[in-house]
Amino acid sequence: MALTAMEMVANAKQQIKEVDTATAKGQLQSSLILDVREPAEYAAGHLPGAINIPRGVLEFKIDATPEFQGKQQESIVVYCQTGGRSALAALALNQLGYTQAVSMAGGFKAWSESGLPLG
Repeated sequence: MALTAMEMVANAKQQIKEVDTATAKGQLQSSLILDVREPAEYAAGHLPGAINIPRGVLEFKIDATPEFQGKQQESIVVYCQTGGRSALAALALNQLGYTQAVSMAGGFKAWSESGLPLG
């Protein structure tokens, strides 16, 4: 039986750790911040210090991105617009050995609606 995209996200969320925006804000200085939205979304606004690698190419580009090379044990906060793509991305990163990757629940939408700082 085929899964819907939302079922895939729900399955991913059962296998990863999610953090709220307040927790993510507290990790801005100590974690790598990964924005998995498309470049135009990133250009319109992003979290301070965020590195943009779109979800569609993440598995292929993460190891070639200098900020992530050799950082499999580093804390990574992953976000997208609302939390679906970042859940899938966090699962993929965990499977690639980035075991400290977490997804920010609610994504950039929740961050910006909370009035938190933008990059």
